[in-house]
Amino acid sequence: MNDQLSISSSNKSIVVLPFVNMSADPENEYFSDGITEEIINALTTVKGLKVIARTSSFAFKNKNIDVRTIGDQLGVSTVLEGSVRKAKNRVRITAQLISTDDGTHFWSKNFDRDLEDIFAVQDEISLSIADQIRENFGHLNIQEHLIEAPTKNMEAYDLYLKGRYYHLMWDGQGMVNSIALYEQCVATDPSFALPFFGLVYSYAMYGSWTTNKRLLQLSEENLNKGFKLDKQSYTGHFGQATLHFWGHWDFINGQKIFQKAIELNPSYTEAEEGLCELYTAIGYFEKALWHADNILRINPLSPNHYFTKANIYYLKEDYSEALKCLETSLSINPDFTHSIALKQICLILTKDYEKLNNFLDKTPLAERPEECRVLYQLVNSEDKINVDISRASSMIKKEIGEALFPWPLFLMVHLGKHEMALDFLEENIKMRTGQIINFMNIPLLKPLHQYQRFQDLVQTAFRVELLPPNSEIQIQITSTKALMADAEIKTALGIIEKGMKEENWFLNPSLSLRSLAEKLNINSNKISWLLNERIGQNFNEYINSLRLEHFKTLALNPENSHFTLLALAYDSGFNSKSVFNTFFKNKEGMSPKAWLKANQN
Repeated sequence: MNDQLSISSSNKSIVVLPFVNMSADPENEYFSDGITEEIINALTTVKGLKVIARTSSFAFKNKNIDVRTIGDQLGVSTVLEGSVRKAKNRVRITAQLISTDDGTHFWSKNFDRDLEDIFAVQDEISLSIADQIRENFGHLNIQEHLIEAPTKNMEAYDLYLKGRYYHLMWDGQGMVNSIALYEQCVATDPSFALPFFGLVYSYAMYGSWTTNKRLLQLSEENLNKGFKLDKQSYTGHFGQATLHFWGHWDFINGQKIFQKAIELNPSYTEAEEGLCELYTAIGYFEKALWHADNILRINPLSPNHYFTKANIYYLKEDYSEALKCLETSLSINPDFTHSIALKQICLILTKDYEKLNNFLDKTPLAERPEECRVLYQLVNSEDKINVDISRASSMIKKEIGEALFPWPLFLMVHLGKHEMALDFLEENIKMRTGQIINFMNIPLLKPLHQYQRFQDLVQTAFRVELLPPNSEIQIQITSTKALMADAEIKTALGIIEKGMKEENWFLNPSLSLRSLAEKLNINSNKISWLLNERIGQNFNEYINSLRLEHFKTLALNPENSHFTLLALAYDSGFNSKSVFNTFFKNKEGMSPKAWLKANQN
């Protein structure tokens, strides 16, 4: 299967900012975060709509930044912001869709509902947003529903949101907390698939990066339970691919299943990053870099994605590019431990002890700083620095532990204990330990390359028949398929023309694409396509152009001279002063008042 990317040059794009927790209890943060993520996930199912991923969205949490700045940073045309207030069995959600071009509010609404209606509210918000983007920026095919209720048990859903909240902390304690909550969740509602898939991923990663391989069996058991409930879950396939790749070093099935998850949701950057990490491990660096760059299109503020890209350059021994990516990662999150640790390694390999030492002194979260300084001296023995290496041998432990990098292995290699290093490496390859999955290309292991035993270990893990094909990435350009037959098009255009000219449908300020579709008794996706492909305008351009011409007629009529221009605009169907003025100026290049003065006899 080839990697594919759909190309779109449209400005149909959105970032959903974290909804503000307005509840009396600040611990309800998990709930407002969960609602935000659910809406993001729903919108990603609309093909042709660019939706910024959660990580980049949440980079703006608790920050008061102008929407135009956000639009420039993320390359999006719209921003959704809102708030959530949860009290007992009631929830109030406010939401507003804003243009990043000029701050215009396209849509806003308040929702007061019972908690048991939460999925219906999420679906209504998501559909309203998709409709507004379609009406203002161009055709999208929108499903009848974007969110289906995954459970009827609100206690289970609440537990799931709490578990997901901790899961997304991506640290050891967060995983421990998420596992406990996911387990409570599946006990509360065994028919709820999502917490099973949360457990699949959590157990797979824990089992891959620790010596407790029993966790991999727990991951498999939860996978089977989850797939019995939902075989088409992209999060389920992501968890399954993670188990195959990280848990078993099964690169062929890992690749196939990561791609399946991406096919089910092309905007799910976690799955594409998993695929990128797989290609990195097996040395398909160009494919890995392509996917890293593709991920950053929709998740440009993810410190983890920049780390992933830096790791590719590090393994390619391009340390300057690796350090650039790491600096970007740490500028987004200075406490991101993955990038901190890799920067330490790169500074060792670029022979810059002054920078390394300063970095270690100023970075409380540095990984194994003492071992790092000793390793620098062992790797760069010609560089005379004040580091005592007499304790180097005592720093070597039999287990890797929870560090991101295998420091004991590095110390063995550069102390010249090569047989010990090969024993250690072989043992951890047998255990499929996550920290050494990239061992074939780790620069600090190059002294071992001279040994046949090392080459045999490479063959054991990466021989050709164990790898997916290294085919070229094919870019698929999507074309717009005609949604209506010629006869249907002719009939619909005739009805629309008659309705606008004879019945002045456009004068109704509440007219929407969906209400127009109801008048014609035709699916709204077809009407959207018809306006864009046959009339050459999106819905709002088309309707507001008719309103504008009607306004001009009214404004130039002397009998209306006692009315204000805004009143005439409202009489023409416009329902917003800012929309009217902005649209008028864009079309005429001047204000309504200046236009009237220039056109009056």
